Amino acid sequence: MNDKVNGINKDNLDLSVSPKEDFFKYSCGGWMKANPLTPEYSRFGMFDKLRENAREQLKDLILNLSQDPDAKISGTIAQKVSELYAMGMDEKRLNEEGWEPLKPLLDRVANADTSRMEEILAWQHGGIGGSFFNTGVGPDAKNSDIYILHIGEVGLGLGDRDFYLEKNERNDEILDAYRIYVKRLMELIGYDEEAQERVWETVIKIETELARHMMTREERRDPMNRFHMMSIEELGKRFPDFNWNEYLRLLNMGDADKTNVANPAFIEFITSYLKALTPQEIKDFMTFETVSDATGLLSDDFGNASFELYGRVMSGQEERKPRWKRAMVIPNSMFGEAVGKLYVEKYFPEENKEYMRGLVENLKTALGHHIETLPWMSEETKAKALDKLSSFTVKIGYPDKWKDYSEIHIDPNKSYLENVLEASKWFNKDNRSKLNKPVDKEEWHMTPQTVNAYYSPISNEICFPAAILQPPYFDPEADDSLNYGAIGVVIGHEMIHGFDDSGRKFDKKGNLEEWWTPEDSERFNTLADKLVEQFDAIEVAPGINANGRFTLGENIADQGGLRIALSAYLDSRDGKEEQDIDGFSPLQRFFIAYANVWAENIREEEVKLRVKTDPHSGARERVNATLRNIDEFHEAFDIREGDAMWRDKAERVVIW
Repeated sequence: MNDKVNGINKDNLDLSVSPKEDFFKYSCGGWMKANPLTPEYSRFGMFDKLRENAREQLKDLILNLSQDPDAKISGTIAQKVSELYAMGMDEKRLNEEGWEPLKPLLDRVANADTSRMEEILAWQHGGIGGSFFNTGVGPDAKNSDIYILHIGEVGLGLGDRDFYLEKNERNDEILDAYRIYVKRLMELIGYDEEAQERVWETVIKIETELARHMMTREERRDPMNRFHMMSIEELGKRFPDFNWNEYLRLLNMGDADKTNVANPAFIEFITSYLKALTPQEIKDFMTFETVSDATGLLSDDFGNASFELYGRVMSGQEERKPRWKRAMVIPNSMFGEAVGKLYVEKYFPEENKEYMRGLVENLKTALGHHIETLPWMSEETKAKALDKLSSFTVKIGYPDKWKDYSEIHIDPNKSYLENVLEASKWFNKDNRSKLNKPVDKEEWHMTPQTVNAYYSPISNEICFPAAILQPPYFDPEADDSLNYGAIGVVIGHEMIHGFDDSGRKFDKKGNLEEWWTPEDSERFNTLADKLVEQFDAIEVAPGINANGRFTLGENIADQGGLRIALSAYLDSRDGKEEQDIDGFSPLQRFFIAYANVWAENIREEEVKLRVKTDPHSGARERVNATLRNIDEFHEAFDIREGDAMWRDKAERVVIW
């Protein structure tokens, strides 16, 4: 217990709205009015505001680096970060160079021997791009201590297969904009009208075929659907239209003896489809992809073309982000942990880490109690679930060991694109070097300056970077009800991912294994299906409903995270009564803090896009739909039958 009295920020509220009718608007309406969308944003929420704060902090760090004496010494982090940032800021040079930096890449594609696709794809997959299919090294899902080769589907220019396969007015609008985009990029590299149209016809033909043979986003949610282990010999026999041994040799992965093929049907299709394409089609397609992948590293003409499609048409943004924000993305990602080390030294005191450790332990204890008392789960499965929970690895703030970037060199005499591609090749080589080696359990998959958190099922770990452990999500000086309602729910959310519809299929060691009894799996699925139905029924834009199946994992994590954070908060009070603050009870403050986490404004175009591409529900749904399943919420705000926020007790879904 503590004696802090800092309450909620009443300016976030809209008191003209009843909490019984629209809790999201009641809790967040004031914040929404005070933070209207600016032209550069299609969505701006509390998360984004925290990210803006982090960006400003990082900007100061990077600008200060340029004044550091080490910035004059080649090979230092100060030199690398400051030089790379300066390149991204050098508008004059980028515009003068135009597409010149692309020419070596496009010449390589133009001169490729398409009868030897293994050679051209090995070159491209070595850090240039990802045409036709993807390869990489990652843990074996059934032996998570070892890195193996993975072969998977490729990404699509529009992100989701439905844009190509579903015929409706919105998709037609997007496809029209995509055509303009493809042709504009080809125009910028000197193609005439006839050649531009030829490339467009090739791109839409190939990507539509790729879309037809890819898994749906709902199918990809099941890790069992993405696991198909085979030897390299079997790989060659099952997909004989491609010389896998030669391809892997050229990628310096000739010692691979097995691989997981995420979608064998797709690989069977693509390897035979490559034989059916003409050399001109292959070169046109790879030329477009090469240019499209580079738009953010070239002149403004390329960046503006990309923004028109992905920003304005697909997301509803009105203008590009300022150049400094765009320029900062590259050094912040390329040298992420080096920048992160500077970030935590300045912005993340050790006492924050200690406070978080205590919160996490309280949440683990609460989840353990929930598991022990679940009415639908057998004692056999409960014992294994508790064992998995006790085996969680918890990462808070920053890694104990920092990544070494000494082999990445930044040369200001080379183009921005060339420097970034050289680094990309290094990261690709570094990834391939892990093949057949033990998995590094200490490696982080987010940088400390990232405003986010994650659960990794294959390592059974939860991670909370330093940048999300900032006010208003986490404030050691705030009332406990606020910390538990905000960062406490985030912690609980990530824990529950270990037991959602996907994460539950991995055991305590991170191995893909069925450790539930069949009866427990059936009972879980029955409850999960009810949650799917709840979200499927929500209209998120005119004529468009939420996708409860696609968002199921996140919805389970929201609901479970709320419940265990609430239990942990109540347990932390140790039976003592806490005072009302500004007329709000402790539970009311807890639920308002939760809602404030998701405060946001969003454009309709972005809502429509996220229904197809984002496994998270919209902010309003994450608040209103989730809270309607929580008994204590109904009690805290005296929600009664007939109120819009009411859900009959028998219809409330409780999984965790």
